[in-house]
Amino acid sequence: MNTLFMHCRPGFEGEVCSEISEHAARLNVAGYAKAKAATACAEFICTEDGGAERLMHGLRFAELIFPRQWARGRFIDLPETDRISVILAHMTDFPVCGSLWLEMVDTNDGKALSNFCKKLEVHLRKALIAAGKLVDDPSKPRLLLTFKSGREVFVGLAESNNSAMWPMGIPRLKFPREAPSRSTLKLEEAWHHFIPRDQWDDRLHSDMTGVDLGAAPGGWTWQLVNRGMLVTAIDNGPMAESLIETGLVQHLMADGFTYKPRQPVDWMVCDIVEKPARNAAMLEEWIGEGHCREAVVNLKLPMKQRYAEVKRLLERIADGFKARGIRVEIGCKQLYHDREEVTCHLRRLDVAKPKSR
Repeated sequence: MNTLFMHCRPGFEGEVCSEISEHAARLNVAGYAKAKAATACAEFICTEDGGAERLMHGLRFAELIFPRQWARGRFIDLPETDRISVILAHMTDFPVCGSLWLEMVDTNDGKALSNFCKKLEVHLRKALIAAGKLVDDPSKPRLLLTFKSGREVFVGLAESNNSAMWPMGIPRLKFPREAPSRSTLKLEEAWHHFIPRDQWDDRLHSDMTGVDLGAAPGGWTWQLVNRGMLVTAIDNGPMAESLIETGLVQHLMADGFTYKPRQPVDWMVCDIVEKPARNAAMLEEWIGEGHCREAVVNLKLPMKQRYAEVKRLLERIADGFKARGIRVEIGCKQLYHDREEVTCHLRRLDVAKPKSR
């Protein structure tokens, strides 16, 4: 099981290869990355026994930027019939697993396999249980089968607490009809990824205040309002009337890059389309000057050297906080609802919470 298989957004296979290769070199795991463009997946082939397991154990999946899901294992060819027997025959060296996910890559060809996987899963699950290879135990490794076609599957393992929260790394979020734009799902997914669910009541509650920079028409503002927050929406464009009517939104027609709150707020969110360096500098200033305690900001990506640019900006932000002498948690992920961008989450750890309104 010396192959590490990773899902990603189509078109970002090269970024996954660059990122995992850098981590492998740092952890002294010998191997090489490979991928084909627009396939929504990449591989890291380890050239030493146990390399893929050592690589996964040396990394926190949630801290990787471009991979959506990962698993260590191997590809196997499948016959036209009796696929389950062949899969079981290739799992003699696999441990007992605590859960089973059947996945496909995020391409049109992959999506066409959805019904096939649903039908196969029922029978495969029964066979795995009967063979003693599957029990209901989240502490045990998860068995991940990624079908590239009906005749080829990657059979892999990942720890349930060190892999994606959803199959293929794709959240099952429902678009709220009341929200004025589908961009609202970007912020909701960011909260799921960066904030443990059992902390939402403490870090996303109705006594808090927030600022949404570049807010119109209000997709991200809606998420803040939905948690009961008092929000200042900054944008020269119009906001959805339904948000204004809640009484929780103050709309100021101003430049998101020059506006600063008179009093610190709990949250700042921003999805302004601008050069990533400018958004990163603004993010560092808001957290560094104490204008907010937590922030979610999207960084639009350049056409080339995207991983290198994201890494450079994150290092610049971290160096800025180090120079200020403040402690900040920094997270960055290309979320499913992102496109040519990554989402950054920052949380300042050494300041008192803003006063409740």
